[in-house]
Amino acid sequence: MGLTGSVIPTPSISEAEVSVDEIRSAAANSSSTYYPPSLHGALVGSPEPDPTVQALVYQAGYGGDYGGARPEFQRQILDEVEIRELLIDHVGHRCCWGSRPARTWKILAVEDCNVYVGTLDTFIEEREIIKETEPYGGGTIDGKDKGPELSIWELDLRSQFPLLFVPNKEVREKIPHSEIIEKCTACTGRGGVVCATCNGDQEHGHYKENQMTQCPSCYGRGLIAHKDGSDTICVKCNGKGKIPCATCGSRGLIKCGTCNGSGSLLTRSLAIIRWKTLSTRKVNATSGAASVPDEVFHRSKGVQLCNTQAYQCTPAFFADSFFLNKFSSEVIADRAVVPATARVICERHAISVVPVTRVTMAHRGRSFSFYIIGYSREVYLKDYYPSKYCWGLCPCLEWLKL
Repeated sequence: MGLTGSVIPTPSISEAEVSVDEIRSAAANSSSTYYPPSLHGALVGSPEPDPTVQALVYQAGYGGDYGGARPEFQRQILDEVEIRELLIDHVGHRCCWGSRPARTWKILAVEDCNVYVGTLDTFIEEREIIKETEPYGGGTIDGKDKGPELSIWELDLRSQFPLLFVPNKEVREKIPHSEIIEKCTACTGRGGVVCATCNGDQEHGHYKENQMTQCPSCYGRGLIAHKDGSDTICVKCNGKGKIPCATCGSRGLIKCGTCNGSGSLLTRSLAIIRWKTLSTRKVNATSGAASVPDEVFHRSKGVQLCNTQAYQCTPAFFADSFFLNKFSSEVIADRAVVPATARVICERHAISVVPVTRVTMAHRGRSFSFYIIGYSREVYLKDYYPSKYCWGLCPCLEWLKL
């Protein structure tokens, strides 16, 4: 397909999470002007690559001296002889299928039904500062008297640094020498807030002590009336008719929940560091891919055409494919937006192809089509083949192990 990078097998289309719906959509929006004649030679013919071949080709010196010399692969186009040999071999493994159509019928069309997937992963580190408070219970603090407060990007987090291109990781680190003691704003340093039960009618921030409430048992009489007409002293209020506030004990204040009654808060700066991968993906397909059966794409193995890693990736270069150069440029142009509070660590750009070729053969007004899938050149021919002599008995014979 091109001369950039090595060719390695990648997961099947289902494992790579490229849905058939995406393929159909990409094929519907494809333009034939994207595909020059050199690309319409259909299948990218190449022997099955060695899985141990180095897959990464680095564009820059980020992270050390990677890349270097790498094996190249040359795009080979299937000719008529190879197509017939593949079909004859496929037919030869089928009971009662004749090879005459494969040998003699005219090859009417060889159509490229490839699907291309381009990705750009941007690995970023984002940092922000938040304030953390807790009740101050006394003791020494790590304040500015212990040293200058570090800025957020001065923190050394090498021990926390994750593997490149992890989906997401977050850590929290206290910024040294950032602790201060502040007066609690919720209670203005008193350690308690005004009781709303007995001081609800007071001005904001003001309260009165020893506010009593009416006894709920005797309704303020101090006596409990009985059916025989007698009265007894109310034991709940001891005959006073009033009782202390049940919420605050008539102190006028209740314990402040913010400072836990201390009146002071310990405030520090906390750094939140997030490493994450921002991903951009683009799927493109030839118009012929729209009519390919779903099962063909699920059988096909994707092949990685390039995989580059750099601080900032640039479009890949394929010496023999204007389309792939343009496709790579479009993927790079759709780079995800990096937040203002983040910095880019590095990027990774890959282009893969799901190679599928449709061959149509014809003879005297009759025709049939089959597919050649992947670099292994598997032939897919499910339904119609013009030379069958078993009258549909082959599946039965196979089931009976005859």
